Amino acid sequence: MNLDADIALALRLADAAGEAIRPHFRSGVESERKGDASPVTIADRAAEEAMRRILKAEVPRDTVIGEEFGATAGSSGRSWVLDPIDGTCSFLVGRPIFGTLIALVVEGWPVLGVIDQPILGERWVGSTGRPTTFNGQLARTRACRELGDATLATTGPHYFDDHDGAHFMGLAAKTDHKRMVMGGDCYNYALLASGHIDVVCEAGLKLHDWAALVPVVEGAGGTMCDWNGDPLHAGSTGHVLALGDPARLEDVVAAIACDH
Repeated sequence: MNLDADIALALRLADAAGEAIRPHFRSGVESERKGDASPVTIADRAAEEAMRRILKAEVPRDTVIGEEFGATAGSSGRSWVLDPIDGTCSFLVGRPIFGTLIALVVEGWPVLGVIDQPILGERWVGSTGRPTTFNGQLARTRACRELGDATLATTGPHYFDDHDGAHFMGLAAKTDHKRMVMGGDCYNYALLASGHIDVVCEAGLKLHDWAALVPVVEGAGGTMCDWNGDPLHAGSTGHVLALGDPARLEDVVAAIACDH
C-alpha cells in the first residue's frame, strides 16, 4: 500500500467532486426523494459520478461503495467509500456545512479519510499513522477536563428513534447542554478535529456516513467508537460517537448508557 499515492488520489477525487458541486450551490436546484425519504440532487449524482470515473481509470481493481450508486465489486481487498454530499439538506437550503466524504477502507477498517467543504474551501485529511491536516496545517482536538464542560453536537433529534433518543438525552444531560449544536452532519466531526466541538453523537449512520471521519478525528488526537466504546469497522451498527478528548470516553459511554 502506497499511502502517499492513495492520499494524492483522494485529493483528486475531492477536487473533482467540488467542481461538480459548486455550480449547483444556491442555484435553486431541485431534489428527489430516495427510498429512505432522504433528498438527492443532480449535484450528489454528478459528484459521485466524477469520482467513480477517476477510480475506474486509476484503481480498477478496488471496490467502490457510494451513497448514490451502490457498490461496484473489486478484487484488491480495498474499498473506496464515497458520500458526495453528506448533508444534502444543508446544501439545498444554501448552508455551507455539508461535505464530500472520501474514505479508503482496507479489510473493513478505515485507513484514509477526507472531509471536503467545497464552498468554503476547507479540507481535512487524515490517515493511519499520520497527523490530520486542515488545509495543509496540523489539526488538533482540544482537551475537555469535565464532561459537564463539553459541547455536544448531533445532526438532529429526529434521526433518533425513541429508544436511542432517550440514550442521547442521557448524554446531553451530562454535557453543557445549553451549548449543544444541532445540524452539521460531517462538518461537526471536522470542527471537532479542529478543536471547536468536544463530542458528536449519532445513530443510524451507514458506512459512507462515517468511514472518512475516523482517520480525520483520530489523526487529530480524538477517538471514534460505537456507543459501547468499541472501535468502528465495516460491520458496526451505525451508533457513532466522536470525542475530541479520549480521556472522556468512559464518562461518555456511561452517560449514554443511562440505565435505559
